[in-house]
Formats: sequence, structure tokens, C-alpha cells
Amino acid sequence: MKRLRITVDGTAYDVTVEEIETGAPETPAAPARPATAPAAAPRATAPAVAAAAPAAPAEPGAVLSPLAGTTVSVAVAVGQNVAAGDPLLVLEAMKMNTDIRAPQAGTVSALHVAPGATVTEGQVLLVLS
Repeated sequence: MKRLRITVDGTAYDVTVEEIETGAPETPAAPARPATAPAAAPRATAPAVAAAAPAAPAEPGAVLSPLAGTTVSVAVAVGQNVAAGDPLLVLEAMKMNTDIRAPQAGTVSALHVAPGATVTEGQVLLVLS
């Protein structure tokens, strides 16, 4: 066993390090304890960031966003009939465009995004009925 002092963000800790060779450890290591050190000045904390709202429960026919990104364009309108595989909209994430296509044939009964809208993964984009 070796005793070492480690300093993290200005706070010194005395630790015991076990050297592992072959076989089982001799004894469990004691938890790290702070060494006597001057009190650190309070650190500024980052401002709190509001958590994204959870995605709405998926309704039947809902087309969910496969990724977080920005809506580049919307190719359909409410009331429009689409076939399976038809393009619905385009999302951009990390400078790459992703085409969102109809998973099944149907009529667009609700459209929840517009060009320029930011979306989260799992968010309902539109509903096909």
C-alpha cells in the first residue's frame, strides 16, 4: 500500500493506493479523506439551464423525430394524402440533412413543426391518420 496526496481543484486529499499484483487484494482501501488545506474560494457556478420539456406521448399515427435538430423544410400540409416512403420534412443536425419519410400511407391530420423549429429526439413531428 502507498500513501499519496492528490490535489483536485485546490483541495488536497490523502489517499491510500493498493498495488495490485496477481491474486486478491489484501484489504479494502480506505475512503479518501480531505487533507488539512486552506479553504478554497467559492467558485462561480454556471447558470442553470432549463431542461427540455419531455416529448408528448405518441398518439396513433404519430411520426417521431429520430434526432434532435432544426426543421429545414416541410413538404406536406394538413389534409394532404401521402404514400409510404413519401418525403414529409427535412431535419438538420450537425450540418447534415435527414429526410423524414412517411412510415405508412395516410392523411396528414396534424403538423407540429414549421421550418426553423428546433426539435428534440422523440418529439412528435406530425400525425398521419
